[in-house]
Amino acid sequence: MSGGTLQKAIDIVTKATDEDKNGNYEEALKLYTHGVEYFIHANKYEAHGDKAKQSIRDKCTQYLERAEQLKKYIEKKNKKKAVKEGGGSSSAAKKGGKSNKKDDGSDSDSDDNPETKKMQNQLQSAIIMEKPNIKWSDVAGLEGAKDALKEAVILPIKFPHLFTGKRQAWRGILLYGPPGTGKSYLAKAVATEANNSTFLSVSSSDLVSKWLGESEKLVKTLFSMARDNKPSIIFIDEVDSLCGSRSENESESARRIKTEFLVNMQGVGLDNDQVLVLGATNIPWSLDAAIRRRFERRIYIPLPEEQARCTMFKLHMGKTPCELTDNDYRYLAELSSGYSGADISIVVRNALMEPVRKVQTATHFKTISGPSPQDPNVMLHDLLTPCSPGDPQAREMTWLNVPGEKLAEPRVTVKDLTASLDRIKPSVNEDDLGKYVKFTEDFGQEG
Repeated sequence: MSGGTLQKAIDIVTKATDEDKNGNYEEALKLYTHGVEYFIHANKYEAHGDKAKQSIRDKCTQYLERAEQLKKYIEKKNKKKAVKEGGGSSSAAKKGGKSNKKDDGSDSDSDDNPETKKMQNQLQSAIIMEKPNIKWSDVAGLEGAKDALKEAVILPIKFPHLFTGKRQAWRGILLYGPPGTGKSYLAKAVATEANNSTFLSVSSSDLVSKWLGESEKLVKTLFSMARDNKPSIIFIDEVDSLCGSRSENESESARRIKTEFLVNMQGVGLDNDQVLVLGATNIPWSLDAAIRRRFERRIYIPLPEEQARCTMFKLHMGKTPCELTDNDYRYLAELSSGYSGADISIVVRNALMEPVRKVQTATHFKTISGPSPQDPNVMLHDLLTPCSPGDPQAREMTWLNVPGEKLAEPRVTVKDLTASLDRIKPSVNEDDLGKYVKFTEDFGQEG
């Protein structure tokens, strides 16, 4: 097997994803299948190390899942075509079926309709092909929200027999709370963990069009795509921008979009089984009351508690060289009361720049021993690191005189992080929090 098999596989699946985005699903299906064969050969003969092999296996699983979705879609499309050629509605009636309407209750527009295909192509980028690779364990705290999402997404797919009769999976979940508390991050975890589901992520810009009547058609097509590829999850970020409260001053276009959402989320004759609508908003009180009711579970994603903040500091620090102990992390968690997850991320990112600033402003360096910046397994005894002018080993020089391979990275200290906390203030105030508490008392539940 030649050494270029892996590159050949990558080239084929790249072409497959291009054909997929352009709506050439039959060609994409062939290319995905062909590409996976090359990946399997590459894994057997070329890949070195467990990580490389596992990465290839993960890619194969991902492309095979997409190929299976396309196969089902093509089979359904061909079946409809056969019904039409066999006599359309009269032929279907003889078999006890319905006319040209979809079995899953979606609209009766033909998949061959150029306008419908155009809408599908516009929304094709909403289907998440590359999993974000964020696990439940990467989300600090929010156990209630994670349990609700597992109940709505993971369990119905793994144990469908549990959700029969009167016990039905949730069809709509709203995540609300202050900015930066992890609502979109939770959605990424859902996209990663719901392996067998199609994940469609959309925002208002994907669904709002300047052309009259096109926005509601896009909404209709979005739900139709979700039904065709179920089990599926539609994630709508900043859902309030599409579904705000109705008023006399709003435009006719905005009113029609909301009406289309209402009909598709819980309309008569529509089969939304195995289709979950997951919404996220920072201003839940501005949602239209009818839309709010469609979200059966409304989960408050609050500011992180102390233990969660401690975990966040550790997660954001990662493997960066530092001098922090567990006690230091607990101390930082105490100091950061009122900070959101996004705030903590910015605090840590700012602190991580401190070693760079120390190098840039240093007027003296000293020689130390330590691992090579290029290869941590190699110990060097002539590395240079910034120091104070009063240090016994201090040598007067600037970073311009330090060879790149000789610079020892200064470690991040708890002092760097506390200084960063002093400079960066929380983005959420008490008045805002009061509104979320009031909304939760009236309509929601704690996450």
